[in-house]
Amino acid sequence: MKPLIELPVKKIMVRSANWIGDAVMTTPAMMTMRRAFPEAEIVVVANPVVVELLRGHPACDRLLPFDKRMAHGGLGGFARFCRNLRKEHFDLAILFQNAFEAALMACAGGIPLRLGYRGDARSLLLTHALERPSRQEHVHQVWYYLRLLERFGVPVEADPEMLLACTPEELEWSAAKLGKEQWLAINPGAAYGEAKRWFPERFAEVADCLADEFDFKVLLTGGVKEREIGEEIAAVMRHEPLNLIGRTSIREMMALLARCSLMITNDSGPMHVAAALRTPVVAVFGSTDHLATSPWTQHAKVVRHDLDCAPCLKRVCPTGEFRCMKEVTAEDVLEAARELLAETGLERTKSMPADSPSPSCGKRS
Repeated sequence: MKPLIELPVKKIMVRSANWIGDAVMTTPAMMTMRRAFPEAEIVVVANPVVVELLRGHPACDRLLPFDKRMAHGGLGGFARFCRNLRKEHFDLAILFQNAFEAALMACAGGIPLRLGYRGDARSLLLTHALERPSRQEHVHQVWYYLRLLERFGVPVEADPEMLLACTPEELEWSAAKLGKEQWLAINPGAAYGEAKRWFPERFAEVADCLADEFDFKVLLTGGVKEREIGEEIAAVMRHEPLNLIGRTSIREMMALLARCSLMITNDSGPMHVAAALRTPVVAVFGSTDHLATSPWTQHAKVVRHDLDCAPCLKRVCPTGEFRCMKEVTAEDVLEAARELLAETGLERTKSMPADSPSPSCGKRS
């Protein structure tokens, strides 16, 4: 089988992952495709949220929204979308989404070369199929997507980076919104399930302590379904936060995070967005595998504890004890944040020993 880069590929369809975090982790693979096929047109098929996330990305020439909830719902909507794909005359489909539907879409869309991982009964629909790595291999998702390309002859860089892009207008908007202060972003939600969420009162404690020590203003970020969590945090904080949970678009969230000096977060989509925008990140991990989905950046700290039940990869704690999150204290997160801020050159505004918490910090956990 010839390497892909030796084939006459002029037009590529990329079926993106559906979750924000997963879509961000495909960006090193997207940039790899751009370098390997500099003259080819790369068209990304994605749901409407991911379309907004990737708008203006340098590895993407066009975006095709695939909206199963509206225009492309049901068999009729799917068939119409596939007929439109046929009119595009793609040469190659890269399927980052693992679902059977993605392979069927590429096949029904008349794309002759179809590359993806096996599984979900779709192997016969692929021309270039690769076995998925086992869970025991702990392959990071960034390399999960890159390995798919590397296996079929696409050169991959040794140290790939994630990338998202904000427009100058978006950055001007966030600068006007946030002013000249130093901002700490708190992202207390996680769309996959409650097992990934650290406790609101501990987020509040960490935010207050870092506001005291570094003179941070505090920004709360997240989706519409996480508004209640944001209200819980705001209600117990000593410093009044700017609570924008559920009140921003994906593009506005990106621009705001690009202006922040630090993010404290659960394992979530916004965590990966911040990492791709070069914002330092402290991430709390419990039920999910930090080796597979940790922030892909040098400017990050993962806070977790080794337990016999973690990572369980469940949406809801199967024991009901929530040990993986209870073990992570506010002081654990504060210590990681202080270390990371010291590495990035941001100094305390209060005079206190670097290894000593302020009187109210880390004591309520």
